[in-house]
Amino acid sequence: MLNLVDTPDASVSLPNKPRRGRPKKQPSSSLETREALLRAGMLTLTETGFTGSGIDPILKSIGVPKGSFYHYFSSKEAFGLAVLERYGRYFEAKLDGFLLDEAFSPLERLQRFVQDAQDGIVRHEFKRGCLVGNLEQESTQLSEEFREQLQATYQSWQMRVGACLLESQKQGEVDFQGSIEETSQAFWIGWEGAVHRARLVKSIQPLSLFIRFFIRAIQLKTH
Repeated sequence: MLNLVDTPDASVSLPNKPRRGRPKKQPSSSLETREALLRAGMLTLTETGFTGSGIDPILKSIGVPKGSFYHYFSSKEAFGLAVLERYGRYFEAKLDGFLLDEAFSPLERLQRFVQDAQDGIVRHEFKRGCLVGNLEQESTQLSEEFREQLQATYQSWQMRVGACLLESQKQGEVDFQGSIEETSQAFWIGWEGAVHRARLVKSIQPLSLFIRFFIRAIQLKTH
């Protein structure tokens, strides 16, 4: 599992004299500013998608002037593509954290990923979905480059689920009627639909139903 939060060393003694509070740090370098823009973009696009998102609210949320935006990105589309690429890498790391965790069986890893997603969507009050799924719904309004990058992102995610399912098959957990490639594709098709339905009804029931149905469909029958 990825450790995304650094914790202080408990053996270090803190000074008795309290330090004065520091003002909130703004991006101070080109790299920090670009990364801040991408993070803000990910948050916005997971809620409102691409076509419905404006650049001004994103810039305002991190205190970056509009003139500076075009120093980093030539257009809104170039920004959206960079956000998609950044989100894809973030999600790949998230998937690896769950699906490569040998402390659990392969099917348990997949179920733990789903449980984490359920917790996250509840934590954000069903306002945030999957950025890739949001963009997929807008695909008819996006450029060919956008659509190609979306497909490449899904392919990367499908390969990871496929590898987990292959290991599950080797351990005798599952019994495939079709190919692993088709099964992993079916997982993501169903998953994205479940995420959209969960946001619609403001309930994790669609996500829970989907994973139960998926596991039952592939699990090895022992009777």
